[in-house]
Amino acid sequence: MSTSTIAALQIGASPLGKAATLESILSFEAQIAASGAQLVVMPEALLGGYPKGEVFGTYLGYRTPEGRASYARYVENAIDVPGPETAELSELAQRTGAHLVVGVIERSGSTLYCSALFFSPEQGLIAKHRKLMPTGTERLIWGQGDGSTLPVVETPAGRIGAAICWENHMPLLRTAMYAKGVQIWCAPTVDARDVWQASMRHIAHEGRMFLISACQVQPSPRELGIEVPHWEPDLPLIQGNSMIVGPLGDVLAGPLKGQTGLLVATVDLNELIQARYDFDVVGHYSRPDVFSLSVDERPKSSVVFHR
Repeated sequence: MSTSTIAALQIGASPLGKAATLESILSFEAQIAASGAQLVVMPEALLGGYPKGEVFGTYLGYRTPEGRASYARYVENAIDVPGPETAELSELAQRTGAHLVVGVIERSGSTLYCSALFFSPEQGLIAKHRKLMPTGTERLIWGQGDGSTLPVVETPAGRIGAAICWENHMPLLRTAMYAKGVQIWCAPTVDARDVWQASMRHIAHEGRMFLISACQVQPSPRELGIEVPHWEPDLPLIQGNSMIVGPLGDVLAGPLKGQTGLLVATVDLNELIQARYDFDVVGHYSRPDVFSLSVDERPKSSVVFHR
């Protein structure tokens, strides 16, 4: 059967921490099950939180004790993979029958990674992707992933892969994932701007794929009781704009703005062959005699022991 139901869950990380966020995710169980969705994508840094506006006490050449304490609290709110939170999400996938792609802050030793975790109803946690290049000052708090976590997962909805937020702006990463045969592109993000929607339509059109962009939604800093430099205190901190896009760049659902909710669309994989009739970016529309890309998928470690 070539048709399937796919969805984006637009939700925000709770300021009360990961336990409250997990409870919020689980509260959508009945809605996910009723939708019949075979694939649900959730936003970037949902479990663990995206600390928008936080400076972690850093100035060029200086780190303050207060900033170190803020970072320690952020590390405490991150999750272990696997861990109790991934066990709960595995059970959610099993109960709803949906594959899940969930954005988390992954704790590995003393380093944090912005990751996307893949869950199946049958096997639970089956894969993860670590963000290759944290954006701007995200590099202060997150490590870089490597080529060993670029999975493409077979699901009843189709072959899925993920790129997190501004990774979607990396042309070579997109090319590598296109070459892996992605049919449904998952884009967990916290970018709620109009230009992000344009990027999502472009990528779906470029790769001739279905695309799910799931963005966090957060109330204003005033409602959250925090101060964010250079931000109007009454404007939403993150306003959502999750969307689902078709292989010719047409918007199938959304954008959903300023509220939590489950965005759902029915898609037909047969449309991908029709869409690629005149443009297959890594097939007949490529020029391997002129351009080539080498991708190193070996895991990298700073210390290797040989015995």
